[in-house]
Formats: sequence, C-alpha cells, structure tokens
Amino acid sequence: MGRGDIKTKKGKIFSGSFGKSRPSKTVKKAVAPKKAAKKKA
Repeated sequence: MGRGDIKTKKGKIFSGSFGKSRPSKTVKKAVAPKKAAKKKA
C-alpha cells in the first residue's frame, strides 16, 4: 500500500488519477441545509 497502489490516495496522487479515495473536486462534508422561510397563512 504505497505509491504503486492505485486504490490508495497516495497511489492516485502518484499516478495522477481521481476516484473515490481521491475526488477531483473538494467534497464538503456535513453541509448545513438551507432553511426555507415559509409562513402559513
């Protein structure tokens, strides 16, 4: 499990690929949902 292992983050950085262990875009965890301000008539 090092640079040669493509399934790990270090291996994906070394090979220059993206996937589950190294997503291409930064994923934000626990994003607060927007609260809709709806008033009942």
